[in-house]
Amino acid sequence: MLKAIIVDDEQHCINRLDGLLQDQGHDIEVMARCKTINEAKGEITCSFPDIVFLDVQLGKNTGFDLLSQLDTFDFEVIFTTSFDNYALQAFKFSALDYLLKPIDKNDLANALQKLRNHKNLKETSKKIDILFHNFKEGNELSKRIAIPTLDGFAMLDTNDIIRLQSDVNYTHIHTLSNKRITASKTLKYFEGVLEGNAFFRVHKSHLVNLSFVEHYVKGKGGYIVLTDGSKIEVAVRRKEELIKKLLPGS
Repeated sequence: MLKAIIVDDEQHCINRLDGLLQDQGHDIEVMARCKTINEAKGEITCSFPDIVFLDVQLGKNTGFDLLSQLDTFDFEVIFTTSFDNYALQAFKFSALDYLLKPIDKNDLANALQKLRNHKNLKETSKKIDILFHNFKEGNELSKRIAIPTLDGFAMLDTNDIIRLQSDVNYTHIHTLSNKRITASKTLKYFEGVLEGNAFFRVHKSHLVNLSFVEHYVKGKGGYIVLTDGSKIEVAVRRKEELIKKLLPGS
């Protein structure tokens, strides 16, 4: 039996999630429904939940304010939010689950299934640290990203990633320290997560950090040379857009 707590400052949102959880089966029990940080903190301390459904915006406060007041995370967190694209990108970087309001029953079912299949509270704590970091730093500095691997998660600064190379359903990530990390996600997944963060897909098999491009060599599509010495072919259809990114205003 999974013990759950719902934290949301809007009663109709609590009611909807409550009803959806009742439809999910008999292995989930909602122990408490809280509207404030103080209420939630007290219930978490007393009820020892397995999972907390946490609204990002709680009146003048946020769900992060609640988490920052807790000494340990002995539970999984699924955020509920109607935030903008930047905030959603921060969740993607952290690999934490979130549900967009109004919550869809299929999205909820998928989130719960992932939780049942893989529960690692140590990883949850690390992913929450990444989420805090990225919200605090904003768009100006390096972001931290949780990389799903075959045996857990690797935590990296995006500024340390030189290139990502597709390998069917896996992706090999090459870093500044000459380390190669194999991720259990496709290159398309990382393209979506890293979009707008100096990364560009130059070829169907390569996503590169443009900060590490040393040369572009002309040709039909041409190729780029990165600081690690690797030469990456540029697809003909990506050539024009790449040049615009390397030479703004050209």
